[in-house]
Amino acid sequence: MVEFTTEPFELDGFPEHAKAARRVVDEAGLAVSVGPFGTSAEGGAEETLAAVTRLLRETLAAGASRISVQVSVLDGEPGSPEGARPEDPEGGDKQ
Repeated sequence: MVEFTTEPFELDGFPEHAKAARRVVDEAGLAVSVGPFGTSAEGGAEETLAAVTRLLRETLAAGASRISVQVSVLDGEPGSPEGARPEDPEGGDKQ
C-alpha cells in the first residue's frame, strides 16, 4: 500500500500534479481511497512500486513542489514474502 500527498495545495481547484498522481494510480489498477489528508492506493507489490516511481516522475513534471510518500507492506499482500519482517525481507528467522 502507498499513501501520498502532493503539494502545493490549491483550495479553489484540483492542481495538475494531483490529477497526474490520481491518473497514475488509476492506470496502475490500484484500489484507490481518497482521504482528508492524502490518497492511498493498494495493489500487488510490483504494481505498487512501479506506480510510486511513475507517480514521483509525473507529479514533479506536472508542477509538484513536494511529494510525501509512505509505503507499507500489509499482511498477506500479494507479492510479499510469507512471514517477512522489515529486518528480514526474505522471511523466516535469521540464525
